[in-house]
Amino acid sequence: MIKHLFFDLDNTLWDHRKNAKLTLTDLFKREAIEETYGVKFEEFYQEYYTVNENLWAKIREGSIDKAYLRTHRFLDTFRAFEIEDAKLAASFENQFLDEILYYNELVPGAFDLLEYLTAKGYEMHILSNGFEEVTARKCELSGIKSYFKTITSADEIEIRKPDPKIFQWAFDKSQATPESSIYIGDDWIADIEGALGFGMRAIYFDVFEDRYTAPGVEVVRSLEEIHSLL
Repeated sequence: MIKHLFFDLDNTLWDHRKNAKLTLTDLFKREAIEETYGVKFEEFYQEYYTVNENLWAKIREGSIDKAYLRTHRFLDTFRAFEIEDAKLAASFENQFLDEILYYNELVPGAFDLLEYLTAKGYEMHILSNGFEEVTARKCELSGIKSYFKTITSADEIEIRKPDPKIFQWAFDKSQATPESSIYIGDDWIADIEGALGFGMRAIYFDVFEDRYTAPGVEVVRSLEEIHSLL
């Protein structure tokens, strides 16, 4: 019998892609990047997105740490446009982490889903690979914190999904068992393979239409579809 639901946060409930783009639009204008360097915002944003995704993949693999990612995601983005300015990159990083919390757009259907699941009596939890200093604040400022019994960031033990140790850490906090739980997330490797490897059922929110499948994994393309599964 399923009692516990574990959610990823970024791009599953909290719309990280949208909020990041809004934040970077502000920073790009404030720092006059186009006027100074002749770089268009959309080109900059696409390069940033690629660099950031690749660095997060390396974090999951354990080949780099959080400090490396924070140093390099803007440094490497600017370098792609032959802008060699470590001070500018560090300024972008610091402002980005602070100011992304000014925007708290949720994925469409998030509130309705959480209301529905609460009414059904599920105990809900967040298990995120995001930085500890912002994970809880994202939940609080977006208005969804009260729906969750526990909120776990991988930073707490410096181990990230799909490593089973972070799942065990979250389960120890929640007093849940894999057999009584389902994981819901948008990242196939971190969320779905991680959950399956820990002995959980999983629902894959294929928000970016990657079209991964596996036996026993339900696939949805909107949060509204989860209503019919739980």
